[in-house]
Amino acid sequence: MSRDLGISPGASVPPATRVVRPGWRDPRLWLGLLLVAGSIVLGARVLAAADDTVAVWSLGDDRGAGSTVEPADLMVERVRFADAASLDRYFPADEPVPSGLVLTRAVGAGELLARSAVGPADAGPTLQVPLEVDPNRVPPAVDAGSVVDVWVSDAAATGEPRADGAAGIADTPVTGPALSEVTVVAAPSYDDTFAVTGARQLVVVVDDERAAAFEQLLASLDDPVIRILQRA
Repeated sequence: MSRDLGISPGASVPPATRVVRPGWRDPRLWLGLLLVAGSIVLGARVLAAADDTVAVWSLGDDRGAGSTVEPADLMVERVRFADAASLDRYFPADEPVPSGLVLTRAVGAGELLARSAVGPADAGPTLQVPLEVDPNRVPPAVDAGSVVDVWVSDAAATGEPRADGAAGIADTPVTGPALSEVTVVAAPSYDDTFAVTGARQLVVVVDDERAAAFEQLLASLDDPVIRILQRA
């Protein structure tokens, strides 16, 4: 039988070599564990450094001065700030924005809600000013919440068609909006307002000072024509 296995008669058979698992005292085991732990810590730090953004509140749509800040108007944006002082200028999204705030200036869609852009609702008096506008002088997308500029001209001085159908005489051009970046708080449909007269009503919110100046402007014109311009 020894001859069949290729072993000469009388030769000793070498013992079989078995794989021995390293014991807990084996330094190679501890070195491997150390490398794994180091990789985990390093990976966690890399991931943390890659996402050091902070969630803050921003406005979902354009809003003008005097608009109330409602939860439905807000959305979350993740932003990376250079320092904590910069973050303090905005409202973090991990807590609700205080109630009873209004915008003190116009804020565009997607713009971060800055603490300097809001104030208490009773900080300054505001008025709702109704505007009677020709539907052809209002962009069709204008609705409640839109931020618009209100331009006023005198049909008797610019040559525009007068309300009575007569043509005016061109004179002094309009140099700027009568009301800039105001918020539309109500925009009834054409059929619900002045379908008989052919005009449409818009209601904008304005502070007392600008409302008084706007009314004085209308009173000074023979035939005021209002045109609404919407910011894109």
